[in-house]
Amino acid sequence: MFGSFEYLMRMGNCVCGRETLTINNRRFFIRNRLGEGGFSYVDLIEDARNHKDYALKRITCHSKEEERAAAQEVELMRRFKHPNIIPLEESANIKVNKYSKTLDIISEVLVVMPYYCRGSVQDHIEKLSKRSEKIPEEQIWTMFLGICQAVKEFHSQNPPYAHRDIKPANVMIADDGSPVLMDLGSANLARVEISTSKISRQLQDEAAERCSMFYRAPELFNVETGTSVDERTDIWSLGCLLYAMAFLESPFDKMHAQGGSIALATQSENVRFPENTGYSSAIHELILRLMKVNVAERPFIDNVIEIVEANDRKFKNQV
Repeated sequence: MFGSFEYLMRMGNCVCGRETLTINNRRFFIRNRLGEGGFSYVDLIEDARNHKDYALKRITCHSKEEERAAAQEVELMRRFKHPNIIPLEESANIKVNKYSKTLDIISEVLVVMPYYCRGSVQDHIEKLSKRSEKIPEEQIWTMFLGICQAVKEFHSQNPPYAHRDIKPANVMIADDGSPVLMDLGSANLARVEISTSKISRQLQDEAAERCSMFYRAPELFNVETGTSVDERTDIWSLGCLLYAMAFLESPFDKMHAQGGSIALATQSENVRFPENTGYSSAIHELILRLMKVNVAERPFIDNVIEIVEANDRKFKNQV
């Protein structure tokens, strides 16, 4: 599952004094830190042979459970061969022989993946917001279609998987402008029967840790015993993502800024749109359809793709 790893910091083994790491006989130079999250951080690295840039995700594991979650993330990246899902370049697991007295780290999982210099949809949204611009509707439909096709790959597995953390920051923009869904650390089996209070607490705790609050489905805020969840948790998140692509913020940003509860807001079935958006009613209608509080009223991904494809064709024909 994981490859071999070697880490060299001795200046004599580094070119121009740069830190070097070797994974599966591939040598990389560490260039700089790109970002940090709750469970990992990401560095920009350079392949020593072809000088191509990659992103290195370092997942720090403090328990066997976290190590299993990291292993699953690597396995899913390896399994999915889809143009709109981030691929795996290399991976390795570094075992820590002695526990740190403060962090109790047992291992660090290294994941090498492509580096997208155009950044994420979230980066794009922030730039447009500063310039008081917006994404053209035809571009929204094309990008959203690619994202939906990535989600279909998850939902088409047997048994189905759900991504569970679909948000603008987890959609990268490739050189050709196509979307690439990344960060599979929250992905898990989609269909869960909540038969005991233990399962309820576990799923709710996992969602609180790994699923962004602004894009989390209502059934994951308060997981009730005797119910079930399925892949349509992702459909809700897609509705929030489509809203953010159109209006440059999540449906709950303003309410949260005013001190409101997002958990309660997701139950209200009251999504508000800005006035005079300049977009067609099709975007508003699809957002409302995806963000149904009652899971049974949400469409499955195949139906979503049918709607998005029809609108994508419509706008392409207009051009």
